[in-house]
Amino acid sequence: MRGEMHEPEDNKFIPMTSITSGSGRQVINDVYYYTDQIVNIVFLGYPNNGNWVLVDAGLPGSADEIRSEASERFGENSRPSAIILTHGHFDHVGGLVELAAEWDVPVYAHEQEMPYLTGEKSYPKPDTSVEGGFLAKISGIYPNEPINLGNAVKPLPEDGTVPGLDDWQWIHTPGHTPGHVSFYRENDSLLLSGDAFITVRQDSFYNVLMQKDEVNGPPRYLTTDWRAAKKSVEKLEALNPDMVIPGHGTAMEGEALNEGLKHLVQTFDQTAVPDYGRFVDDHEE
Repeated sequence: MRGEMHEPEDNKFIPMTSITSGSGRQVINDVYYYTDQIVNIVFLGYPNNGNWVLVDAGLPGSADEIRSEASERFGENSRPSAIILTHGHFDHVGGLVELAAEWDVPVYAHEQEMPYLTGEKSYPKPDTSVEGGFLAKISGIYPNEPINLGNAVKPLPEDGTVPGLDDWQWIHTPGHTPGHVSFYRENDSLLLSGDAFITVRQDSFYNVLMQKDEVNGPPRYLTTDWRAAKKSVEKLEALNPDMVIPGHGTAMEGEALNEGLKHLVQTFDQTAVPDYGRFVDDHEE
């Protein structure tokens, strides 16, 4: 299994950061997230308890940081029972090949993400022509070739359950990628939205740097199906979550989250969908 794994050939350091990079936040006793430059990595499980799960794996070169955070929170040389993925874009799987091989634990993702996690298929290249700010214009530097996890990656169970997490469910939220999923815990209305919606305007250099929090649609330069993306946001808004940890941006809760999500749903075509770009025409009715 390990011999089959490999990093993508275009794997490289991405020169982007934010004021929250390198810091972590415990939002509830068993939920902690760490910001790797501009992307969030979530650790689910009680501190110093042997049973925990990693959600996503950061940017290229992030394995050491993830390993360090895991050791500090769960004990030296601890490893998760599983790694679960919202999707397979480069900024969510950067440390994954190294960690999956070292820890020898299963990785779970939606069935439709499998080609991008087993070296079979590359995601479409980032859309540098899309309406947006500076980070959209330079998105051509971002890796898009697939990683290969070999037999380590498995499809999430069809019944919506999450291996290793009895009280969580996965929800198919495509649009940003075909197999994008979000994770939801009903007993405290906690949502991990991945990139289905985020809480920072991801194409704005200033907003990303300062982590100015506001509910936004998925990152424009990597979203390929805006019609599906809109339906996914509507699905998540209907859950009425009390708190969200997004793939990008800071955790939000309460009225700010609820009002922001409601506004996003009501204005999605005007505020989330770009006016132009390679994948915009597919959204038009």
